[in-house]
Formats: sequence, structure tokens, C-alpha cells
Amino acid sequence: MLKRFLPRTEFSSYEDFRENFDIRIPEGFNFAYDVVDEWAKKEPGKLALLWCDDEGDEQRITFAELKERSDRAANFFKAAGIRKGDPVMLILRRRHEFWTAILGLHKIGAVAIPATHLLTVKDIAYRNNAADIRMIVSIADPAIMDRIDEAQGKSPSLAKKAFVSFGSLACAGREGWLDFNAGLAAASPSFARPAGAEATTRKDRLLLYFTSGTTGMPKMVAHDFAYPLAHSITAAYWLRCRDGGLHLTVSETGWAKSAWGKLYGQMLCGATVFVYDYGTKFKPRDLLEKIAKYRITSFCAPPTIFRYLIKEDLSKIDLSSLESCSVAGEPLNPEVYDKWLEATGLKLMEGYGQTELVVTVANFPWIEPKPGSMGKPSPGYDIDLVDETGRSCEAGEEGQIVLRTEARRPWGIFQGYYRDPELTSKAWHDGLYYTGDMAWRDEDGYYWFVGRADDLIKSSGYRIGPFEVERALLEHPAVLECAITGVPDPDRGAVVKATVVLAKGWEAGDALVAELQEHVKKVTAPYKYPRIIEFVTELPKTISGKIRRVEIRQKDGKD
Repeated sequence: MLKRFLPRTEFSSYEDFRENFDIRIPEGFNFAYDVVDEWAKKEPGKLALLWCDDEGDEQRITFAELKERSDRAANFFKAAGIRKGDPVMLILRRRHEFWTAILGLHKIGAVAIPATHLLTVKDIAYRNNAADIRMIVSIADPAIMDRIDEAQGKSPSLAKKAFVSFGSLACAGREGWLDFNAGLAAASPSFARPAGAEATTRKDRLLLYFTSGTTGMPKMVAHDFAYPLAHSITAAYWLRCRDGGLHLTVSETGWAKSAWGKLYGQMLCGATVFVYDYGTKFKPRDLLEKIAKYRITSFCAPPTIFRYLIKEDLSKIDLSSLESCSVAGEPLNPEVYDKWLEATGLKLMEGYGQTELVVTVANFPWIEPKPGSMGKPSPGYDIDLVDETGRSCEAGEEGQIVLRTEARRPWGIFQGYYRDPELTSKAWHDGLYYTGDMAWRDEDGYYWFVGRADDLIKSSGYRIGPFEVERALLEHPAVLECAITGVPDPDRGAVVKATVVLAKGWEAGDALVAELQEHVKKVTAPYKYPRIIEFVTELPKTISGKIRRVEIRQKDGKD
């Protein structure tokens, strides 16, 4: 399928890849019709989705079945009054119905808004009103449905609600709610591709993602119908998905990482999307056993997951099916990299991107990874590092990651922040998109993440990024999680503070504080060590699991 849209799929080197990679994007491209339905026509028995849960249930869904299910979903949504351009929120955790629903929405040109099941009443109402959401499809969890019902009273646009019933969450019926499964069964199994004004174009809005809000209210990131094709870079050349392979990305469907690793690029490559619906409790051993049982070929997870996995006895698990492993999102300490390499023979290939983008910097197949480095820029992405004056940084100098868009628009970049032109123009102006992330580039052209620009600490004339100090602390066996922030200081301007969650078996105390401080001094530049260390039982986080350093700073009087 890739060859339908990529003039070339094979490259001899990273330089060849950067210079000659290209994507053909048809004006009327629609992923549901032009990829999923094309696979159904070409190879109807080809496996699109392999889904399982902890209850022993398993679903093997072919492309022909996925086409029919998404056709039924399109008819269901149309019958519910949903039309092209209408926003519909999906709160479906890791249920296989998510793929049916989102593809059905793509077929009618509605705007899909994936969301997490962790949203509060306030979160749901905020999203409903910010995007004028017309309909919500949710798992049949009474607690979630109660929150949606309560939020509806504060949401004038919300007209329809539907539930997905399964297992212990079976729902015989509820006032004001449609039964999604029953609706699919009753709907026609065929849906004609719309024409004329109802047809979609590459510039129409496909998705809205609400960012996790680490520093303020969530922003609405809008992506168009061309966006899925850009994930050919993500899947084929970073995640190393292949035709006939079985790919697993650990992510709930409410997050943009699912678009990266559980849908678009994988199906473009002809890989089967593997979904392990482990409910709300992650068990490292169970995940490893699923990789072994189903013979996963490519695997992506955040470093936190790998930190748990290496604590298991990997010699007792057959991981020989794995061909590639990728990682992104937070500090990757060398111990995790080395232990995974020792156990599997595979190097963890880091990557970097945002909800606003596709993979932007990564360790691609022709690159020898440097543990801790994000890698090198993706093709079509003209990346630079600039200082506070806008000057391009030299090698070894820290600066903000920017995308130069004067000459061409990078593949997969967002349309802008929906309904917020002021915020859009603040981040994207004069031909530059400012990511808000800080990094430095070494002499070999590898990029190294420093932290969010808002999180940088200025102490005694030094600029200190939290990422490097956190990575150093995470190398110490006592540290399970940590967050680095600045605390106001009358002499230094600010001093570095570490908020630490201890690993099991360790006790807080002055001796451990001194030990951790000395450890950081040895691992990184001595001036970066945390002069203050606070031990806590948990860190403040967003609903997506990202650390809210701003909350720690507010408590300490910085913000």
C-alpha cells in the first residue's frame, strides 16, 4: 500500500532518505476509503487488527471485516444525525470498537476527537463546549456515563450519546443513550463514498486532539485528512513496521500516540495492529507474555514501561520474534538501554515528536543510535535550534527546536490550534513553528532533548534543563520517578530541586539526599546537581501521565 503514495520506499542511507523521500497526497485522500477499503479489495483476508484482553477474549479482524464494520458505523452515525464536519468524541479506552467508530467517522467526514476514560465532569464539559461536540461514544462504564450525563447539562451542543457494551460492563439500556453495538448490527453493511459537497478533501478537518495541559488548559490540535499519510515516516522508518508484521504500541486510544502507533502508519505498511486491552492496571509480566505468545515483531513504549519490563526475568520470556523496539516521551537512561539490548539484542530507537506533528527527529534504520539521543531529523522537516534572539545555535549550544516552514509545509504538521488564532500565531509565525522544546545538537548531527522551554532553570548564570538531571537521577537504583524544577533563590536566582519517588526498599533521609547529590555530580556537570531534594509518594501528573512540573513550581512559589 505504501507504494501507492510513496514514489520510493527503499533508501541506501540516511542522506538518501532525507533528500529523496516524498509523499504523493491525492486531493481527495481519505484513509478509510483509500487504505482500509483498498486493502479489503486487494487482500480481503489480510489481518488488520488482532485484539485481546485479560478475560481471554480475542478478536481477529480482517480488512474486509473492518470495511464492513466501518460502513455500518458510518450508517449508524448518519442515522444519529452526524454529518460532515460534526465533532464526535470517542471514549473507548482500548476496545476494538474504537477502530470501527473512528473509521466510520472518517467515511462521513466527521471530526473524530479521541479522549481518555480518565476525564472528569469538568474535563468533558470543557471539551464539549470548546469544540461544540455533537456526540459522545463511550464504553458502558456507569461511572464514565454518569460523568457524561452530568456534563451534558453544561454542554448545549451535545445532542447524542452512545455506549459500547462488553463483558462485565454490559449495559441493557440507559435513558438517553444509544446502543452502539445494536446500532451496528441493525445498520446497512455498505456505505457509498460521498460525492460533491459531502466528499472530503485533504484539507478538511479529520481529528481534534486536546493536549494534556502540562502548563494550562488543554489546547485543541487540529489535523487534516492528509495527516495519516505522513505517518508512513513514523511507522515504516522509525517503528520499522512491515507488511505481514505484528505491531504493538502501548497507548490508550485517547492519546495521539495511538494515531502514531495503532492505526494509520501500521495499516499503510500492511502490518497488523496488535492491541492488548489490559484494562486500567498494567502488569509488566502479562505484557511480556503477550509479546511472546502472539510473536510481536515491532514494539513501541515509553521508557517507564521498559523500566518495568527489565525488572522481570527476561531470560524466561521468548522475545525472539521482536525485530525492532522504539521509545519516546521521557528520559531513557543508559541502564534500560543496555539491559534491553543484553536481553533481546535490540537497540532501543528513540524518537521525538508532538501531538502537533508526526515523528520529527528519530533514530532511523541507517543511524547508529546514541543512547539518550533523539536521533536526526525526519525527511521534509527543516529543523533548527534558535536562542532567545532567534539566532541559529552552533553544535553543543542549547536552543529551542523550531521548524522552518517558509519553503515548504512539513508533512503531518497540524492545521493550527482550533478556534485560537492568537495561540496559533504565537507558536507559528514568520515561517517558523516554535515547538516550545529545548535541545542541543552534537557534532555528528544528533539531537539531544533538554526540556520544555518553560521548564528551564536559570541558576547563577547557567541554563539547566530538567531532562538531563532527571536522567542522571533515574540511573540511581533508589529513584523510581523524579521531577526537576527550580526554586527561587535570592543569591542564585533559582536552585535546582528534585522531587523524588523512591523505589521499593529505599528509605528517605539525609544520607540518601547526599548520596543522590553526589551521584548527579558524577553523572553530569556538578553545577546541575539538586541542592534541594524532596521525597514524595507520587508526582503531580496530567491525565495522560505527564509530570506537571508547573504544579510543583507553584507550590514552591516559582509561578
